[in-house]
Order: sequence, then structure tokens, then C-alpha cells
Amino acid sequence: MRKTSKSGPNADPKVIAILLERLKARYPVVNTQLNHETPFQLLIATIMSAQCTDSQVNKVTQVLFYHYPDPESLACAPMDDIKRIIYSTGFYNNKAKNIKACARKIMDEFAGVVPEDIELLTTLPGVGRKTANVVRSVCFGAQTIVVDTHVHRLSRRLGLSCHKDPVKVEFELMEIIPESSWNDISLQLIYLGREICDARKPLCGECFLYDICPTRGKD
Repeated sequence: MRKTSKSGPNADPKVIAILLERLKARYPVVNTQLNHETPFQLLIATIMSAQCTDSQVNKVTQVLFYHYPDPESLACAPMDDIKRIIYSTGFYNNKAKNIKACARKIMDEFAGVVPEDIELLTTLPGVGRKTANVVRSVCFGAQTIVVDTHVHRLSRRLGLSCHKDPVKVEFELMEIIPESSWNDISLQLIYLGREICDARKPLCGECFLYDICPTRGKD
């Protein structure tokens, strides 16, 4: 695969192969941790997951989706009720505004059905490429690279990218990672970021990627 000018020092097919093999051995089965029953519910849960843990989002969606399980009911829900339910996820004013507007647009423009196309998904309020790619991957079977804070950070630490822009990181990873591994590596890096490669104090001595990590031993 062609190496871009901004690629990191590990953007090499041999190193990538080792990385993928070890990630697969450590995390053989990866799935989204956000509870949902429909594409719409995952979409709303992902919007709420910004700056919030998956476990907290799951507590909130259990209540939210009990009362408002679909686009029609959520689009008609009182704003104050939405805010009250999702308060603990943080930034609740903006999130409430976005998820209600998102539900309304899905009803008005997409006949109540979450679109599969990323260009259409990203027209929805509160939905950027990260959220759209989560839904496309989990619900529609598309191979995507989801660049959340963990993937963004670890891509730089592991020498896969030098970019600071998440969208540029996404496209660069798509270029250097085999397409069949896109969905898995996104979640595997998230798992790695939570378990070992902490943002403030990475556990380098415990990391199974220590020997191929260009930033090992650096906070």
C-alpha cells in the first residue's frame, strides 16, 4: 500500500501485519459496548457517548428508550423530559437538542428509517463521521474506520499516523490497513486504550505491542 507523506513510522506492511496479528490474539471478539435494538437507538446512543462512558450511556438509554424507542416518539418528546433523562451524560442541553432534531429529520426526510449512506447520515444533527461510521459498521455491515479519542490517540502513539485531524487519520488508516480489518482494528484500539494505553499513564511494561511501538516509555 502507498505510504502518504504524513504516515507515521509504522505505516509499513510488515509492521501492520504484526500489529493486526497481536491485536487479534488479544481481542479476538470485539463488539460495540453500547446497548441498542435498532440502528436508530445505536445512532442516538453514539451521539450521547461524546465525553461520556459507554456504561453511563447504557444506564441512560435504558430509561430513554423505554419511553421513546423510535424516531417518531423521540421527535415528539418534550425537550425538558429528554434533558432530564440524559442529564448525567454531560453537555445535556446540546445533546438533547441534537437527538430530538435528529429524530425529527429522520421522520421528515427519511420516512423514519436511518439512512445507510455516510453522506446522508452526516446531514443529521449531531452526527459526524465517527458516529456515522459506528452505525454503518455495526448495523449495516460496512467496513469502516471509527476514529474516536482512543483510536486518534493510539494511531499517533503507535506510529500509524502523524495527523491531528481525525478525518485525515481515518482516511490514512483506511489506506494502510487492509479493508477486511477496518471494523476490528477500530474496536481493538479502543479496547487497548481502555485497558493498557491510558492517555495519562500508559502501561508500557504490560503492553504486547511494546517492541514495535515508537513511543514506548513516553508519557
